[in-house]
Amino acid sequence: MIKKESKNDVRKRRHNRIRQTLSGTNSQPRLNVFRSNSEIYAQVIDDTTGNTLASSSSLALKLKNGGNVEAAMLVGKDIALKCKKAKINKVVFDRGGNLYHGRVKALAEAARENGLEF
Repeated sequence: MIKKESKNDVRKRRHNRIRQTLSGTNSQPRLNVFRSNSEIYAQVIDDTTGNTLASSSSLALKLKNGGNVEAAMLVGKDIALKCKKAKINKVVFDRGGNLYHGRVKALAEAARENGLEF
């Protein structure tokens, strides 16, 4: 019997492959996106020190439905505003092994519209 590898294992492998070349610095931290079925999370991380500089999620914003495109747009806007407060203008976008489509794309575009460059 052929066993199919889970989609999450494939995503994790893809994310590890991306992370070999992508890294955040103090001047240009990494904007990491994690997408679950019911929520979406975003963190701005300085990989040289291992510190999270800013974070936002649909849980933190107490959204009724955190698993849709509108929630992703609100999280993108919130993370961009938090980055402005922390004087972060440029980031490296890390889609977490997910396709740049749907909720991940909505979060990225909302962050760009609110002044974050990547």
